[in-house]
Amino acid sequence: MILGAACLSHTPYMDRARAGREVEQRFFGEVSRLAAEIADLSPDVVIVLHPDHYNGFFYDLMPAFCIGIHARSIGDYGTVEGELPVASEMAQELAASCLKDGIDVAYAHRMEVDHGFAQAVELIFSGAKLPNVIPIFVNCAAAPRPTFARARVLGEAIGRWALTRAERVYLIASGGLSHDPPIASLSKASGAKREALIEGRHPGYAARLARQSNVFSAGQAYVAGTSDIIPINVAWDHSLLESICAGQLDVLDGYAPEDLTRIAGNGAHEVRTWVAALSALRAVGNYSAETRFYAPIHEWITGTAVLKATVEPKH
Repeated sequence: MILGAACLSHTPYMDRARAGREVEQRFFGEVSRLAAEIADLSPDVVIVLHPDHYNGFFYDLMPAFCIGIHARSIGDYGTVEGELPVASEMAQELAASCLKDGIDVAYAHRMEVDHGFAQAVELIFSGAKLPNVIPIFVNCAAAPRPTFARARVLGEAIGRWALTRAERVYLIASGGLSHDPPIASLSKASGAKREALIEGRHPGYAARLARQSNVFSAGQAYVAGTSDIIPINVAWDHSLLESICAGQLDVLDGYAPEDLTRIAGNGAHEVRTWVAALSALRAVGNYSAETRFYAPIHEWITGTAVLKATVEPKH
């Protein structure tokens, strides 16, 4: 059975750049409130729909969707490195169910996840034992990406599978909203940068430090107004939140990928995870969602949101 879903933004700057005291208190306060509510539900397993930032998945073999049978966190941007408590048997059964349902998911016995997975999970389960998880990668960064319609179909398949389970299942979607992180494009990259996008696993200390330093420098330039990063689009964020809270999960179907990037930044593609999670609830029954927090946090270069959704099962 599905208990509900939480959707929240992540950002590599959260562990480094301080936003205003008031906005940080509101954000972390809402995360703590959400964490307490999830703890009260006592989920047996948490399905985490997450993107990757060329840390676990690369162009040498880029799936649209991948279910982790075993997984470890690489520990970037202040997150914890190490093996994750994956519900491996359930993950395999979910993969088989999705394939039977017509969704050509990949599956990985050595999945590596970055802050796109770890930050949301660590925020919600900070100070508590992490329950068993099932990580599901959604390709949100590497063009060509799966469509939003396919993200919905994936979510629906997850929901139908969860409906058959006795275990208590909660969903977390990590990513979004509008933001434009400094991620290289394969079509524009050459030399070592291109190779890093194709097969850049397990970079050495110097390479990891250089990449993270570049990300932090880009954030500082954005705050100073000297960056060409696409700005946070507050109007687009509010419109999206209103639409998905109203149940309009097809609201992004009409966007060409390049138009979405131009309007809301390349990080906005991460809301595929939100669409998938809420579609899982929709497959079970009627869902209701509320935005618990939203602010354009410039120090984090991200339109930052926390959304909670509950579901009323079909009878």
